[in-house]
Amino acid sequence: MSSSLRRPLLVAVPLCAWAVLAAAPPLPSHGQPVDGPDAAVSAEVARLYRDAAVATQRYEQGRREADARRALAVRAEALLDGQRRRLGVLHEDLGRIARAQYRTGGSLPMTARLLLADHPERLISEQHAFARTQATVSRAIDRSRRAQARLVADEAKAAADWRALEKRTTALAALRKDIEAKLEDARGRLQGQADAAVAAGSCRGAVRLDQPPADGTRAWVAPVETYRLSAGFGSDGSHWAHRHTGQDFAVPIGTPVRAVGAGRVVRVACGGAFGIEIVVGHPGGYYTQYAHLAAVAVEPGQRVVPGQWIGQSGTSGNSTGPHLHFEVRITPDMGSALDPLPWLAERGVPVG
Repeated sequence: MSSSLRRPLLVAVPLCAWAVLAAAPPLPSHGQPVDGPDAAVSAEVARLYRDAAVATQRYEQGRREADARRALAVRAEALLDGQRRRLGVLHEDLGRIARAQYRTGGSLPMTARLLLADHPERLISEQHAFARTQATVSRAIDRSRRAQARLVADEAKAAADWRALEKRTTALAALRKDIEAKLEDARGRLQGQADAAVAAGSCRGAVRLDQPPADGTRAWVAPVETYRLSAGFGSDGSHWAHRHTGQDFAVPIGTPVRAVGAGRVVRVACGGAFGIEIVVGHPGGYYTQYAHLAAVAVEPGQRVVPGQWIGQSGTSGNSTGPHLHFEVRITPDMGSALDPLPWLAERGVPVG
């Protein structure tokens, strides 16, 4: 994947922002599983996130269908114009034949013309030729009229189908806009809960999210499905006292965050520069960190599988905008990070 948007639901590129030397260590508290209004907001965001994705997919499909139907309507109109022109030519041909017959005595009865003709056999031959030509042109005009009638019907159907699809696409666009407005409101409430938890230094506990269908064919996945890469491993700048220790994935608040592989949750923490964070231990002695979250869906000690939703992204802690900060470490603690992109690529997950 390139650094461009994979899907058009993303926000401007944010950056993790923390002073590592000055940052307080994450607080170990994690609370009990969340029920009630707090959990309802997380569930609402997750549902609206899925609804928005489906609405966008249906809108794009409807737009493509409408474009195809519009192209058919334009083609039918072009064919109809061509048929009309050909019919006009046939009418002109028949008119020329009739005028020629009139000039050569076509107004006289055939018997009189034969009596007056110098070469009656030639007149008979010409008359037969004229009759055959007239019949051919008449049949051609009749066929052209029938073809024109079919084209008129096809044009009307194509135009009606296009108008119906345009109406449906407009309705889908309105539905998508409504869902996105509700999602934006729910994201704000979700982040407000996260900020309150970080300020209190106590995580709200695990929320219950409806998990996506399990994909048992993949041992490793990217930490988010839809994203744009922002600050990378080793970046430097005014936002960090040292170089950046992870990879940032620019995503909106509430985006489902996935366990990249099978493992066990070793930490759920709030407070400090990373805000709400999760650390997962994996076989082979590696650990992955997911930071600046708005909500968590797992508890310490819980086993996770690849692709499982373990939380929702946010902008908690020392962060300049919504994103997921993702690290790969050789210990559970800060200061042992590896470049996560090559690490994922070695496990069959190209990220870029």
